[in-house]
Amino acid sequence: MAKLLLKLQRYFRRRPVRFFTLLALYLAAGSLVFLHSGFSGEPTVPGSPRSPAAAEGPGLPYLGVMQLGRGFKAAATVPAGPRRHGPWFKSSSKEPSDRGKARDNGGPQSRALRGRSGREKEEDRARYLGCYEDNTRQRTLRGMSFFDYKKMTVFRCQDNCAERGYLYAGLEFGAECYCGHKIQAPNASESECNMECKGERSNTCGGINRLSIYRLELAQESARRYGSAIFRGCFRRPENVSIALPASQLMLNMSVDKCVDFCTEKEFPLAALAGTTCRCGFPSTLFPLHEREDEQLCAHKCAAEEFESCGSAEFLLVYQTQVQDNRCMDRRFLPSRAKQLVALASFPGAGNTWARHLIELATGFYTGSYYFDGSLYNKGFKGERDHWRSGRTICIKTHESGQKEIESFDAAILLIRNPYKALMAEFNRKYGGHIGFAAHAHWKGKEWPEFVANYAPWWATHTLDWLRYGRKVLVVHFEDLKRDLFAQLQRMVALLGVAACEDRLLCVEGQKDGNFKRSGLRKLEYDPYTPEMRKAIGGYIRTVDAALKLRNLSGVPEDYYPR
Repeated sequence: MAKLLLKLQRYFRRRPVRFFTLLALYLAAGSLVFLHSGFSGEPTVPGSPRSPAAAEGPGLPYLGVMQLGRGFKAAATVPAGPRRHGPWFKSSSKEPSDRGKARDNGGPQSRALRGRSGREKEEDRARYLGCYEDNTRQRTLRGMSFFDYKKMTVFRCQDNCAERGYLYAGLEFGAECYCGHKIQAPNASESECNMECKGERSNTCGGINRLSIYRLELAQESARRYGSAIFRGCFRRPENVSIALPASQLMLNMSVDKCVDFCTEKEFPLAALAGTTCRCGFPSTLFPLHEREDEQLCAHKCAAEEFESCGSAEFLLVYQTQVQDNRCMDRRFLPSRAKQLVALASFPGAGNTWARHLIELATGFYTGSYYFDGSLYNKGFKGERDHWRSGRTICIKTHESGQKEIESFDAAILLIRNPYKALMAEFNRKYGGHIGFAAHAHWKGKEWPEFVANYAPWWATHTLDWLRYGRKVLVVHFEDLKRDLFAQLQRMVALLGVAACEDRLLCVEGQKDGNFKRSGLRKLEYDPYTPEMRKAIGGYIRTVDAALKLRNLSGVPEDYYPR
């Protein structure tokens, strides 16, 4: 063994370059392992809890604590320019950081040929129209939009647009999907749509400010009718109705679908039926849709449809069309470093991602995160890649509950949710993804009891820690945010120090769901909570309720208990 070591020593003395090369490779491999482990943002239960004195509030019992392992925060540079969506694609070190050059696997012509062969397969459900210009300030397709910088495909974009009743689906930058009822831009050269789809390299998904647009041949006609619109209620005619609802048309054969189609064609998100007049517009301070009237006041038959109501000249029946209200869709990083570091703190499953979506729309600025979640970045949360102390985001998502972590923030919005629903939501996320659901086997197996035993105490200690160590804490209950979004958003935006106009907040009300709001908890065939679980959770609820009232705050909402 000694002879072998001596030979290696002599070898590397004669060849120092090889030695340093091997050393560099070793360090690089270690860095990759560190980065891979750091990208996980999963909560971890520490082996030994903190001392009871560190967690319990005045007069409150110690409940045990769980802390999140700090994830890797990647500080990313975002290219400047008018476009708000940063790059999320592989590139070589020789490739410039701007988006002027798309990836080229065989050149634009070969990629266009592959795209055309893929389009021929799509002919049964959609017809390819060509490559069109687009502009971030004035979109070519002005309906719904969504992004997936990892798994976007042509079919997925077409399917989402068709499901919502749109006539056209357009793909851009390989990962962005836009829907609309009208194409409002000229054609571009086919070679300019040269970016492959992130989820299927055999197809083309537009280019830089260029849309590959499809006409949806099999969009169900019923989906385009008022069944695809959202009923908002019966409202009294606003003063200055011609200003509040600027577009109108007399329709002697009025029906709901005719009015909705008319306002959709005019690119307005609201359709208001007023007897034989159809009016269109936006939610505004003149017409905020906050004071609903008795629906019987709008119960006047439509001329063309015997079983539909069409409102009257004084009381309007309002529907929300599939047109996206773009007044609150622009987002960017803060123009200068933030003066205060504000946490958006919550227990996992309490609706933090949904609250981030609302805050971004209400303020126009990206939110950041204490962790890094690539799936959230791919869905449009661009602040996800910034280091949480960068000062470029309006607030920072965190699930941390330790004293040191809490005291690193200057202020906080503390989001609290019913623990029964928060635990189920986090369990679904853990085993089914951000908008998926856990499998039946997970609920019936050992995973669910172990999860509740570990996470239920943390629900309480998370709130207790933030109330004890947090500075300038604004408590917002998830249930209040759902019930009165406008008022709660005003409180949150005020703490963030941003002057958000009312029209923008009204726009948020119409776009409130976003891409990460789970469509209700999947109904189980049984109650997953055992009597022992309910007894323990009931105790945690009473503890948190007492802690809130001790600080002259309203206690937990009544629907937290009994269960």
